[in-house]
Amino acid sequence: MSKILIRGAKVLGGEPQDVLIDGETIAAVGTGLSAEGAEVIEAGGKVLLPGLVDLHTHLREPGREDSETVLTGTRAAASGGYTAVFAMANTFPVADTAGVVEQVWRLGQEHGYCDVQPIGAVTVGLEGRKLAELGAMHESAAGVTVFSDDGKCVDDAVIMRRALEYVKAFGGVVAQHAQEPRLTEGAQMNEGIVSAELGLGGWPAVAEESVIARDVLLAEHVGSRVHICHLSTAGSVEIVRWAKSRGIDVTAEVTPHHLLLTDEMVRTYNPVYKVNPPLRTERDVHALREALADGTIDIVATDHAPHPHEDKDCEWAAAAMGMVGLETALSVVQETMVDTGLLDWAGVADRMSSKPAQIGQATGHGRPVSAGEPANLTLVDTAYRGQVDPAGFASRSRNTPYEGRELPGRVTHTWLRGKATLVDGKLT
Repeated sequence: MSKILIRGAKVLGGEPQDVLIDGETIAAVGTGLSAEGAEVIEAGGKVLLPGLVDLHTHLREPGREDSETVLTGTRAAASGGYTAVFAMANTFPVADTAGVVEQVWRLGQEHGYCDVQPIGAVTVGLEGRKLAELGAMHESAAGVTVFSDDGKCVDDAVIMRRALEYVKAFGGVVAQHAQEPRLTEGAQMNEGIVSAELGLGGWPAVAEESVIARDVLLAEHVGSRVHICHLSTAGSVEIVRWAKSRGIDVTAEVTPHHLLLTDEMVRTYNPVYKVNPPLRTERDVHALREALADGTIDIVATDHAPHPHEDKDCEWAAAAMGMVGLETALSVVQETMVDTGLLDWAGVADRMSSKPAQIGQATGHGRPVSAGEPANLTLVDTAYRGQVDPAGFASRSRNTPYEGRELPGRVTHTWLRGKATLVDGKLT
């Protein structure tokens, strides 16, 4: 079993310390540590965090391997500092049976760049009419605890209630893509001044907010857990804040792109900015940042949504919705939350590692950087600034909205249970 000594790292952004990894475990944390025969990593003041956990990733396999595979997606995850990702169910075939979720889970086990926890579909085929095999998926080798029809909303209140009742029996959670379909027919971007000026179909904030309001009330009625995917509006923030004040068991996530970008970007008609839910206004961005800082929004999740070139390099109306995000997420969070003083690095560890691991029940992840804990770690050069170059991405797709943009921070090392998956910015 190998030993690794990380020397002089700022653990959670604090004072420099040494961290000794012995095999799969953190053996010691302190100053002046030494270990005979250990590989020494001179951290030089870099920030050491628990390995990041993404509760919302699209790995596309099975069915859309032209855009991403479990292998390429987990390589992208390791490049971004992630040691665990939760894979959404909108694959082909849909991950609505024990067989499909086990396939995805086993692929993650085989490739070894990060742990892959499948998310099971709530309804058969994501069609919203009949509950999928929730119990069978939970009892499978994959041990599914999070269920979502992400990409589509569970818009039938009766189906949503039944799903909440079902997962309550084993402590699961339903992760809702909040989008009232009747209010978003033909929608292309956020409904507002910019959509009116551009003549593009508007996507009103109320289409998200009305579903969240319904679902937190259903969760309260049932006494179950609901998680809100990619929350994007100031109104949604207020509904979640109200629900938490009542003691409703609701959690929520925000994506990096909703923390940084606004609907003004759509004036370029560049489909790289086309995403679901759409980019919102500056007011919404401000509300999302404040809510992430004060804990109303629990976590950052990437909604990593890879697409092949031909699905994005076309006219706006025909383009697919979504952005890749695993390899830039931490940089965007540093830009929007840390460098603005809204969060410290301990807060980043909470929102991007500890809390998502807790919500998804990712065993061994999101743990403190302390002796006896699994050595799932990421080392970040926070002083680095550089332009985003998608040509260097590990993801199979390149649909990033940040190409050519200067962002801070660079993940230099990632360890999964003591095994280096990224060294000096290069995948092992």
